[in-house]
Amino acid sequence: AIGKPLGFDATVSAGVVSATGRSLRGHDGRLVENLVQHTAPLNPGNSGGPLVDFRGHLVGVNTAIIAFAQGMSFAIPSETVNWVVPKLLADGRVRRAYLGIQGQTVRTAAGKGTGVVVVSVERGSPAEAGGLLQGDIVVAVEGAAVASIDALLRALAKHEAGAPLELRIQRAGEPRGISVRTREAA
Repeated sequence: AIGKPLGFDATVSAGVVSATGRSLRGHDGRLVENLVQHTAPLNPGNSGGPLVDFRGHLVGVNTAIIAFAQGMSFAIPSETVNWVVPKLLADGRVRRAYLGIQGQTVRTAAGKGTGVVVVSVERGSPAEAGGLLQGDIVVAVEGAAVASIDALLRALAKHEAGAPLELRIQRAGEPRGISVRTREAA
């Protein structure tokens, strides 16, 4: 881990990659997924610095620690960095798809799995324009099962803003398909 912890320039600390594919909740409650867990000590000033392997190849970008633990540091993997950086260079930001619902993970009406119940639909949102209603249960996005609110957010993160999004829902226990044209999240 290379950084400038507490103002000390060009500090390098060593560690071991403990796991990949870890998930943490951000301060806003959103799930941050696919993190690289490692043991290199991180202190204020290391965030945003590179995590490299012994050959100097980028493994990820250091982003978080668990403050009350020792040796639990996390980095955004290089694959994510390689996906985000071109978007930042081209547009100055990553454009995320917006649906416009409040949702909660629930068991489906048929009791054969879980989905996301629409708790509320925002006025003027893509969800409202597409006909999504309070009480609908989203069970699939673009043909892939959606078992939780985090899975729905994950699907939205991969979806191009402004493109139609095919949802499979249950309404009053009956399955149906619905198409919603997302827009860019603010």
